[in-house]
Amino acid sequence: MRLLLDTHVLLWLLSGHDRIDKSTREVLSDPANDVLFSAASIWEIAIKSQLGRLDFGYRSEEIAQAARESGLEELPVRSSAASRVASLPMHHRDPFDRLLIAQAIAEPARLYTADGILSAYSELVTLIG
Repeated sequence: MRLLLDTHVLLWLLSGHDRIDKSTREVLSDPANDVLFSAASIWEIAIKSQLGRLDFGYRSEEIAQAARESGLEELPVRSSAASRVASLPMHHRDPFDRLLIAQAIAEPARLYTADGILSAYSELVTLIG
């Protein structure tokens, strides 16, 4: 199964945060699953860190490197996903989250997130925590 991590889930996973429950950790560590992080998440971290958001106090290049070293696969932003954003309903206004859901639909991949609003977009959304 292909699993795409929402930006916060990526940060929590890499930091060992307890917001990721045991069963989710087991799914994410199962070698049968391809666990992906999006280039859009790295872009989000870079922008929100520069804006001084405390929950994004990370260096984007260090997060990308740590993700790759942890065995996660980087998912580039393809034009098919970027274009799909225009057809999504406006359930969510955050452009990064909208791009992540578009990527999950285009790939397809299950999107692991703690943001309940995203479940309105697709059955591909898996809520954690």
